[in-house]
Amino acid sequence: MATRIHPTAIVAPAAELDEGVEVGPYSVIGPRVRIGARVAIAAHVVLDGCTTLGADCRIFPFASVGQQTQDLKFKGGESRVEIGERTTLREYVTVNTATNDGDVTRIGAGCHIMAYAHVAHDCRVGDEVIIANCGTLGGHVVLEDQAIIGGLCGIHQFCRVGRLAITGGCTKITQDVPPFMMADGNPAAIHGLNSIGLRRHGVSEATERLLKQAFRLLYRDGLLTRQALERMEKEIEPIPEIQHLVTFVRASERGIVR
Repeated sequence: MATRIHPTAIVAPAAELDEGVEVGPYSVIGPRVRIGARVAIAAHVVLDGCTTLGADCRIFPFASVGQQTQDLKFKGGESRVEIGERTTLREYVTVNTATNDGDVTRIGAGCHIMAYAHVAHDCRVGDEVIIANCGTLGGHVVLEDQAIIGGLCGIHQFCRVGRLAITGGCTKITQDVPPFMMADGNPAAIHGLNSIGLRRHGVSEATERLLKQAFRLLYRDGLLTRQALERMEKEIEPIPEIQHLVTFVRASERGIVR
């Protein structure tokens, strides 16, 4: 499959384009960019910096990937952006490099990042993550696999959103959202399990029942977080989902959304 580059596009000679890449009109590809097979780059896209795109990605008009971090602590050096295969970046998405020399901003495989979303320096976005329009990630944010971020949702630096968690539109996130939960509001609050998301991803009814039990301990029984975790470990079957929930909450540095 031949690579197709529109005559108005500017592709640096040192850029590496795999087979089947398409580059649309007026797009600009910098010299340290590596693009995997069959990536489709629309018009007016800028890919710069030390940036790697996996195979079968789609980049829509006016997206900007690999530009220098906005972090004022940046002192130079070569930081990177890595994007996994089959990820889509819609119009005007921005993804910045990491702050420190050798560090990376990483987006996983199979993600769908909608228009005007921003992924700041040093973020870690897992696989199959969805960020709706104007979702904004501050620096060092972690989104675990299959998390969904609602439109106009703002996530504070260093916060985490757990696997299969979902945040509502316009939600303000200043603490960690545990896996499998629904967060909404300003300030954010947890409103229950992401039951629909669990079912869509094939989580069994038995597992969902155990997660509901964990939710009640964490959010409905008036326990301190430490007490809730202790009771989870004593009273709930230690299936992988429960273990992941406990580990995530224990590792929280900013505390969890309550």
